[in-house]
Amino acid sequence: MNPNTEKLRKKYIDNPPEGMTSGDIRRMSEDDLLDMDYFLNEDDPFDDDFGEEDFYIF
Repeated sequence: MNPNTEKLRKKYIDNPPEGMTSGDIRRMSEDDLLDMDYFLNEDDPFDDDFGEEDFYIF
């Protein structure tokens, strides 16, 4: 297994997401673990970025 994936697994075993146990995390495949991490940390698609410091043309 990838060492980065093992660090991620340890992170979620120590502090599992709501509704999961550390045993669930131990049994997850590497792909499932990476998918879970992606969805837990993705940006909110409904977040309004208006007002961010960017250049806007109106």
